[in-house]
Amino acid sequence: MRDYDEVTSFLGEWGPFQRLIFFLLSASIIPNGFNGMSVVFLAGSPEHRCRVPDTVNLSSAWRNHSIPLETKDGRQVPQSCRRYRLATIANFSALGLEPGVDVDLEQLEQESCLDGWEYSKDVFLSTIVTEWNLVCEDDWKTPLTTSLFFVGVLCGSFVSGQLSDRFGRKKVLFATMAVQTGFSFVQIFSTNWEMFTVLFVIVGMGQISNYVVAFILGTEILSKSVRIIFSTLGVCTFFAIGYMVLPLFAYFIRDWQMLLLALTLPGVLCVPLWWFIPESPRWLISQRRFEEAEQIIQKAAKMNSIVAPTVIFDPLELQELNSLKQQKVFILDLFKTRNIATITVMSVMLWMLTSVGYFALSLNVPNLHGDIYLNCFLSGLIEVPAYFTAWLLLRKLPRRYIIAGVLFWGGGVLLLVQVVPEDYSFVSIGLVMLGKFGVTSAFSMLYVFTAELYPTLVRNMAVGTTSMASRVGSIIAPYFVYLGAYNRLLPYIVMGSLTVLIGIITLFFPESFGVALPENLEQMQKVRGFRCGKKSTASVDKEENPKVLVTAF
Repeated sequence: MRDYDEVTSFLGEWGPFQRLIFFLLSASIIPNGFNGMSVVFLAGSPEHRCRVPDTVNLSSAWRNHSIPLETKDGRQVPQSCRRYRLATIANFSALGLEPGVDVDLEQLEQESCLDGWEYSKDVFLSTIVTEWNLVCEDDWKTPLTTSLFFVGVLCGSFVSGQLSDRFGRKKVLFATMAVQTGFSFVQIFSTNWEMFTVLFVIVGMGQISNYVVAFILGTEILSKSVRIIFSTLGVCTFFAIGYMVLPLFAYFIRDWQMLLLALTLPGVLCVPLWWFIPESPRWLISQRRFEEAEQIIQKAAKMNSIVAPTVIFDPLELQELNSLKQQKVFILDLFKTRNIATITVMSVMLWMLTSVGYFALSLNVPNLHGDIYLNCFLSGLIEVPAYFTAWLLLRKLPRRYIIAGVLFWGGGVLLLVQVVPEDYSFVSIGLVMLGKFGVTSAFSMLYVFTAELYPTLVRNMAVGTTSMASRVGSIIAPYFVYLGAYNRLLPYIVMGSLTVLIGIITLFFPESFGVALPENLEQMQKVRGFRCGKKSTASVDKEENPKVLVTAF
């Protein structure tokens, strides 16, 4: 009995068909890159101060001193959410008293911004913050907007796999692309923050579903060797390209509604891909639609200038997965023994905190010194060498050491940000980008590492559970960025400390590089510090018949 890869091996590894699928599916990920991080510009919070209406009769001196000053990052700046009581300073102005000379400003009564705010237009012409005044008492809505987008991502993670199993990879891929593009377009017409946020949740569901289904479709169509590059470099690198395109759009389009409109257009351009991307033959076989699967392989063979066999898929030969009944597993199986429970808890922490670091660094771009557009571009650009570095390291070196190493690197340089003098902002930006490099490298290795640790029976569930933990990390990441409102350095201190901590914990994982994949719970390696006990027969024989997982999930 031959498996699918053996049956289709006559197609070759890297013909025109495989190249077309590789680049088209990777290109479909580009909109995910800028939609996932668009909130950096859509919800940008410009400098603001209380509005003093022109109708208030104030002298120029009192109008210039109507806003109290506060010390921020070592310099005096106008407060963002308070002003002197207008009735009081209007009386002083009418009496001809001078601020700071005849009147002690520190003793004056203050009030909130009763007449709204004035926003600086140096960076943004408009954002959802200026549109609905998401500042001062309502500033909590800004990080919540981002968190709810990632709640949508979490929900999409739940349903995308099930939908693609039920209705097919291709249909769900384009349906979720339509959801992402269509609801992004509807967001333009939002009349209030609540409407915008609800739509943003749906956009998040479409965004991750499109990503996951494109990933599944590529790994099912492409051959083994190409599958490795596609899963570790293809989708990740093209996501980074989309991330780099975002600040280019935002630099030239500084109105949030027009920017959102521009970001929906690439999604429309993906429509013609319907006629070039086929359905997954593996999925068709699982549905016993052998003729349709054969037609796709015949077209692929023709494109590769290869003569295909007369009969490609023998229904009797391809019953291996349809007829085998697999043992049911439950999430509690991930906590069945003390060893597997410890690995599961450590894996959840690793995924969650690495995700917090990645998304918090990405979303914290507005708090960096310098140009926000250039900083965002650099933040996307640094991901490309990070993915290549991760791919190279995974090929040759032990997993726990390289993951811990890049986490120590990332966390260490983030902790150094606090000692850089404020005048050397370019050094701070460089350190933040190096930190992003380390965290991104670690994040891209986690699928491989987690899949290698767990036995076949619970491997898919383990990767799904830990991946879900990363979604939780992305939901709380905006609140790490929010710490910057109190102290610019606080996010880096917290993120750097947590990244170093999780790097230390990573060293206690068992090593999976060059080790046979476990087939059951008893074959799982022990956590460092646990007594390993007597080796099983399977583990003794692992050197004789190793099965090493070298591909990402």
